[in-house]
Amino acid sequence: MAPARIHELLEARASHAPAGVFLHEPGGTVTHAALQAMTEAAADDLRAAGVRPTDRVLLVAENCAAHIALVMACSRIGAWSCGVNARMSPGEIAAIAERADARLACFTTGVSESARQHAQRAGAVAAGLPGVMRSAARAAATPEADPALADTAAVIFTSGTSGTPKGVMVSHRGLLHFGRVSAGVRALGERDRVYAFLPMTHIFGLGTVLMAALTGGAALVLRPGFSPADMLQALAHEQVSNLLGPPTMYARLLAHVEAERAVPRFPALRYVYTGSAPLDLGLKQRVEALFGQPLHYGYGLSEYAGSVFLTRTEAPRADTAAGHLVEGGEARIVGPAGIDLPAGETGEIWLRGPGLMLGYFRDAAATAQVMRPGGWYASGDLGRFGADGALFVVGRLKEMIIRSGFNVYPAEIEAAIGRFAGVELCAVVGVPEADGNEQIVAFVQMAPGAVLDAAGLRVHLAQHLSPYKRPARIETIDAMPTTANGKLLKRELLARAHR
Repeated sequence: MAPARIHELLEARASHAPAGVFLHEPGGTVTHAALQAMTEAAADDLRAAGVRPTDRVLLVAENCAAHIALVMACSRIGAWSCGVNARMSPGEIAAIAERADARLACFTTGVSESARQHAQRAGAVAAGLPGVMRSAARAAATPEADPALADTAAVIFTSGTSGTPKGVMVSHRGLLHFGRVSAGVRALGERDRVYAFLPMTHIFGLGTVLMAALTGGAALVLRPGFSPADMLQALAHEQVSNLLGPPTMYARLLAHVEAERAVPRFPALRYVYTGSAPLDLGLKQRVEALFGQPLHYGYGLSEYAGSVFLTRTEAPRADTAAGHLVEGGEARIVGPAGIDLPAGETGEIWLRGPGLMLGYFRDAAATAQVMRPGGWYASGDLGRFGADGALFVVGRLKEMIIRSGFNVYPAEIEAAIGRFAGVELCAVVGVPEADGNEQIVAFVQMAPGAVLDAAGLRVHLAQHLSPYKRPARIETIDAMPTTANGKLLKRELLARAHR
């Protein structure tokens, strides 16, 4: 019988291959059976603390076996896990805990000094699971009464790249569906090992890494955070077959390889993927040259429990398209009047399918703002379909720049800048001017040892962009601001551009 709840995936693995190693951590390995036992202990502890079905449990965590066990324990009880990265500030975590109306909080203190400090501030005590502390239960927290939300598995708070984070209610159905889709696209099997540093407090780590691995029977080389040196070591010595991460991760890896003059070895690697942010063609080509195989790409978001578009392994692309629709997914490109646009024209991406969120937690106004008749979700992302049906993501609707009466898409400018010698990462924002226009400001992060030739870059852009698309200002930046999941924080760049 097909699983109905995400913890049933682990139960099936523990029943089918109890002695099979699922997690390869720096301190040792964890079998399916051992992780299942940890899940049972965590569930017993949460119940004893008063956690009830539909209660929210805040998981202040970095990747480790205990974190996965807590996610599965919440599923088993019927509670909703609310993962937050332990490296967030106390104020950010407190705000999310309040918005989630969390029953209690758990902290993965065994692997995270940040989590330990948060636990101390919360007056947390040792939990029933080694390496975990938990706060006292809040009697005032109320279960969710709406039966339409009963299938909620987790509440994932958006990264807040453009505003206050919202709690995305992700369903068991959506996570199970995407786990199957992702495992199928990658042909995951019991011989595979996935390098798993992506925070499982975010949809990329939870869906593309954890759910897919459990579905396909693969193992995880689990890490609490990203280290280029550790990644190279794992590729060389731990039989990593799948490498996944945002573009910023690959940029950091390339910079490390160049700075250290490293010669990477990756004898088992067969699948390389990036997502969660726009992909620059120059970066794609550098990654493909490093590994000698395609860099696959996709388009997804928290509101859809994973990727809705993926490139096909049997048909690698030379461009930066996000590929084609996955099984069950539906998409439209819609103009301002709500009319579908033909291939080649840019509009807002609307989505529908089994992975779609159940709404924003206790925020009917925010949910209504993005939902459209017929069950369509208006993503706020801009894109266009190619002649073959592949999706090209252009940028965010809110980030579109108005210049001289024309719509300017940052992604087009960023792609042109990214092709200039020495550029590692770039980002473009629009700053309002008194006459109603927006000034185009570009931020450029150079590769290690490279120095920006500003005059040369302007000559390069004159050859590739119309005058109204060229940046009025080009500023170098030591490191792009990103979330823990590698998403670019353009609001921070916009604030810097206003200075």
